[in-house]
Amino acid sequence: MARLLADRPADTLTIGDMARHLGHSHGAVRNAALTLVRRGEADQGGTGQPEFRANAKTAAAAQTAVISPPGTHSPRAQPASTTIPAATTPRQTGPIRRAGGQVYHPRELADLPDVEALNRLRDADVPVLLYGPPGTGKTSLVEAAFPDLLTVAGDGDTTVGDLIGEYTQNDAGAYVFQYGPLVTAMTEGRALLIDDATLISPKVLAALYPAMDGRRQIQVKAHKGETIKAEPGFYVVAGHNPGVHGAVLTEALASRFSVQIQIGTDYDLALALRIDARVVRVARHLSRQVELGELGWAPQLRELLSYQKTEAVLGTKAALANLVGIAPVEDRDAVAAAVIKAAGVKKIAPLTLGKQLPASAVRQPPGSTGSAHRGRSR
Repeated sequence: MARLLADRPADTLTIGDMARHLGHSHGAVRNAALTLVRRGEADQGGTGQPEFRANAKTAAAAQTAVISPPGTHSPRAQPASTTIPAATTPRQTGPIRRAGGQVYHPRELADLPDVEALNRLRDADVPVLLYGPPGTGKTSLVEAAFPDLLTVAGDGDTTVGDLIGEYTQNDAGAYVFQYGPLVTAMTEGRALLIDDATLISPKVLAALYPAMDGRRQIQVKAHKGETIKAEPGFYVVAGHNPGVHGAVLTEALASRFSVQIQIGTDYDLALALRIDARVVRVARHLSRQVELGELGWAPQLRELLSYQKTEAVLGTKAALANLVGIAPVEDRDAVAAAVIKAAGVKKIAPLTLGKQLPASAVRQPPGSTGSAHRGRSR
């Protein structure tokens, strides 16, 4: 990888460019390129698809083997037709920084770090469906695994145009066809996440299926009936929140995803992130009740992280009240009872505005010299 970049110092190369030149899988090339960038031995650019070019250290890196530093994942490059053996022992990896700057902490999946497992599945072109309650980290996992990711946020209003593209009016008033994320992912060999896929109409999702099967192509009827073919590296992963109102996992959708992975909250991670142990204990207890069918909601990692931030700003009492308030109405009493028991408080209610404070208790904004009335009297 370093030698290829060093030999072409004036060029910027995409993952697809390098994969075609080197004859390796997109997953292997992507991780090697990102390793070089992390080591400062190559530069990354591009506002959409990542592009890489040599820098002053690339030539030296080409003389020696590049070893991934701790905290990175290095999937084995395997042809799609080959059976990929599972690792015999889990590999330890550190936090991975996602594109938005947030940190993701890998978890174990089939004796591998989850990000590595997903990259192996991508190399083998095995679509994955991730399912679990909202807030458990499904989207975070996919973003950490695939830096070249494009995302479609699904809902009941998602249309075929949102996937494939549609005509839009430009500044000159003319109508031009704007390709959607599905076409972009196919033509650039990128990963595509269909988030909340089961909220999208099955008729809309049907537009995706020809790209996922042996045909690996779609026809854009709205744009001259052109045929779009998927480049190597194109990969589809979907997210599904069972139990969410309106979510329907159809047989047609489920059959397209050969691997389906359940995602739950890692409460040990929550403790490692220094979230109040009492609140984590409440979440574990409520989660067990959900599993038994006695309750419909439990705080997931997203809510626990929000609790931590709220506590830092407004204090423990307000954060506990807010935790009760964000629970669905039908589960709120059970959540309140669990919080009261764990936190040792006598009473807890959703965070609510109280009576009006006297004027003397209201904090004045910076630079204020008093009330408007006093200002006018002068």
